[in-house]
Amino acid sequence: MKDCIYCNMSETSDHEVILSNDFCIYSLMKEQEIRGAGIIVPRSHKETVFDLSENEWTSTYQLLHEVKGYIDKKYKPDGYNVGWNCGHVGGQHIFHSHLHVIPRYSDEPFAGKGIRYLLKSKENDRI
Repeated sequence: MKDCIYCNMSETSDHEVILSNDFCIYSLMKEQEIRGAGIIVPRSHKETVFDLSENEWTSTYQLLHEVKGYIDKKYKPDGYNVGWNCGHVGGQHIFHSHLHVIPRYSDEPFAGKGIRYLLKSKENDRI
């Protein structure tokens, strides 16, 4: 897709491709808010995780394990958040499927709090 930043990641100056395989790419933002946080993106434009082929799923799984080894060695995190945002309400802002791989550290302010912490907060109550 011509206007998709993830379809044209190699041309995007704010992403650095670190690892890849035939079906997907792992990249880091050059200016990171969280040390080692990156995304795994299918090479083919797929809007959400539900659109991935079996080969893309398998390749994502394989690359995720390589990514973990890379992050463990380089950044030495204490834990991880790994997840997909699907659709606008689900928090997806770029409509090219991407898996967030976020290393977590014991010295950060929200250590021990995952995504459920935000979703279960009173501010998110629908009633």
